[in-house]
Amino acid sequence: MNFITDYKLEKYILDTKWEDLPEEVQIRARVCTLDLIMALILGSHGRQFKAGKEVARMLYKGGDSPVVGIKETFSVMGAVVAMSHASNSFDIDDGHVLICGHPGTSFIAGLMAAALDKNIDYKEFLTTMVVAYDTAVRNGLAAQKHYNYLHSTGAYGAVATCAAMGRIFGMNYKELNNAISIADFHAPLTPVMRSVEYPSMNKDGVPFGALVGAMAVYETLAGATGKKHILELDECNHYLDTLGDVYECMNIYFKPYTSCRWAHQPIAAVIDLKNTYNIEHVDVEFIKVHTYKAAARLSKIVPKTTDEAQYNIAYPVAAAMVHGDVGYEQVVEEALDDSRVLDMMKRLSFVVDPAMEEGFPAKRLAW
Repeated sequence: MNFITDYKLEKYILDTKWEDLPEEVQIRARVCTLDLIMALILGSHGRQFKAGKEVARMLYKGGDSPVVGIKETFSVMGAVVAMSHASNSFDIDDGHVLICGHPGTSFIAGLMAAALDKNIDYKEFLTTMVVAYDTAVRNGLAAQKHYNYLHSTGAYGAVATCAAMGRIFGMNYKELNNAISIADFHAPLTPVMRSVEYPSMNKDGVPFGALVGAMAVYETLAGATGKKHILELDECNHYLDTLGDVYECMNIYFKPYTSCRWAHQPIAAVIDLKNTYNIEHVDVEFIKVHTYKAAARLSKIVPKTTDEAQYNIAYPVAAAMVHGDVGYEQVVEEALDDSRVLDMMKRLSFVVDPAMEEGFPAKRLAW
C-alpha cells in the first residue's frame, strides 16, 4: 500500500483565503450557510435533537458554547453533539449525487461550534465551509473506491468535521494531517442501504461522524498520533488534483422536500401532475412509479416515526398526492395517521426500470 505524503489536502484546508475564492463560490457559500442554518433550526424541533441535547447534558456539561435552537450552553464537544443531532433530523439538508449523501450536514455542527468558540468572522466561516465541502466529497469518493462500498454521510463527515475544526483551531500541516488520519481511521463506516430499508434515527450517521471528527482534533492536541489517511493513498491521491479549481460546493443540490432525495423525482412528478390537471387524491385509482433500484429499496412501511416517513418512498409520494407538498408538516409524527395518505399508500406500486437504473447515481430519475 503506497502513500503520498505531500500535505496537499492540509495545505489547501489551511491556506485557502476568502480572496482566493471565485465570486460564484463566495455566493454559493452564503447560500449553503442559509440552507444549513435553516436545517439546524428546523431540526431543533425534532426528537433526534431532543436525544442529542440529553447526551450533551449527560456528558458535556459546562462551557459557554451556544447551540442553535436552545438557550442552554455546553462545552465545544457538547455543542457538536447537540447540533449534529439537529442538522439531518428532517432530511432537508443539501446533498451530492456522486457520494449519495449529505456533505453540508456532515460538518456544520463542528464548524458552528468551533466558529462560535473562537469568534471568527464571517469570511473565515464561509471559507472554512468551502474547504470542508471539498474535503467531505473527496473523502467520500475515495472511500467508495477503496472499500467498494457505499458509505453514508457520517463516514466522510468525520474527516470534514476534523478539517473544519482543525483550521479554526489553528493547526499546522503536520497536526492537521495527524488529526485527519485519526478521523479517517475511526470514521463510522455507516451502511447507508440498511438505513434506507430499515429507517430510524441511525439514518446518515451524522452525529457519530461529527463526534469522531471533533475527537480527532482534541486527540491530536492532547498528543495522540495517527499516520496516513485515505486521500494519501496512491490510488486515491488523484482526487486532490482539482483542489482550488473544482469547488464541490458548486456541485451540491438543495432539497425542496423533507425526505430522502431518492424519493424526490416521483414526489415532484405527482405534484406536477396534480397541479397541471387539477387531480385530487380521490380521483386516483393507482400510481405506478418506475425508478432505479436504490430508490425502489426505500422503505414502504406505514410510518410510525418521522424517520420512517422521511426514509420512505410510498409515504411521501402518497402525501404529495394528498397535500401537494412534502414538508415539515407532512412528516412530523402528529401527521402520520392521516387516513387519506395511508389509503393512498395502498394504491402505489414501484418497479425498477433499467433505463432509470442505468443513469444512477449521476442521475436520479423516475417517471
